[in-house]
Amino acid sequence: MTVARTVELEGHIIDSGMMETCFTIIMDMGGSFEVEEFAIGRHETETSYARLEVEADDEATLQSIVHELHQNGANPADPMDATLEPAPADSVVPPGFYSTTNHPTDVRYDGEWVPVGDIEMDCAVVVETDGEPTARTEVLSAVEAGDLIVTGDAGIRVKPPDRPRGQEGAFGFMQGGISSERPSESTISKIAEAIAETRREDGEMLAVCGPALIHSGAREAFARLVREGYIDMLSIGNGFAVHDLERDLYGTSLGMDTESLDHPRKGHKHHIYTISEIIRAGGIEAAVESGVVESGVMYECVRNDVPYVIAGSIRDDGPLPDTITDAVEAQNAIREQAHRADLVLMLSTMLHSVAVGN
Repeated sequence: MTVARTVELEGHIIDSGMMETCFTIIMDMGGSFEVEEFAIGRHETETSYARLEVEADDEATLQSIVHELHQNGANPADPMDATLEPAPADSVVPPGFYSTTNHPTDVRYDGEWVPVGDIEMDCAVVVETDGEPTARTEVLSAVEAGDLIVTGDAGIRVKPPDRPRGQEGAFGFMQGGISSERPSESTISKIAEAIAETRREDGEMLAVCGPALIHSGAREAFARLVREGYIDMLSIGNGFAVHDLERDLYGTSLGMDTESLDHPRKGHKHHIYTISEIIRAGGIEAAVESGVVESGVMYECVRNDVPYVIAGSIRDDGPLPDTITDAVEAQNAIREQAHRADLVLMLSTMLHSVAVGN
């Protein structure tokens, strides 16, 4: 005997690939489906709608399928209120808690849809029921005993990003793939236009940068972007800041002259000397104010009041006194930046890009 559940897809479900993805999920996970209703948008801006009856051999398989469909934008046609269970202890969530995506999400409480604030992936959803109900994401380490946590998949509505036909604009290029085989000049030009557009609209720009940006010789160009007001926040690691400061103090980056590519004698010690000098000065800001540091990205950040977060890692030398060595504290500092940002430029750092992207 089979069990069934009806789900709905709405939006630009054809152009975005959502419909094809949902069909594939159902079949790959051992289910079947019947399209009960299908309305196609006939104009570029008109959305489409599909209603599917999903079947499986047992309830456990059906629930697994519905969960995957839900993560990809398919929502139950007969929504119920979300299931709320209290957290049994600090940093402990109930079994089967709903783990969020990074797409706009609503939860249903007392028959009404409540938007989840500060949406972020891989978090729990906490619902406040005193007065006007509210919902927010919370990392596991911030969950407190008694917090009402959304569990299961009932009463949750996820809206993945739309990709309507013909929608371009400055950010349209982000919807296409980029590979080493394709020319990058046009992509770089479009990224520059996206940055300029964000600035014109008084948006905030967050740059997430790795030390290769300094090591490859792009330091002065990036410092100019900071100086001319294109960068509002900076998220980096200890290595980026050390390379940048070393270039000012010794003319090298990790012991290499980034212009001549020469390795001066004892250049391999420069990054350690740099850390020592910044500690001696009392930190990056103090080093700039006292004239110890006179150029570079960190210099421009201090001079132009551009806030920066330096998140540490286990491989750091030193580290610099400005580096946040507590991983949870660093995550929270990055989280504040990410929620403020209207555009994020990620350059040469997989580690920090993944952290900020989440």
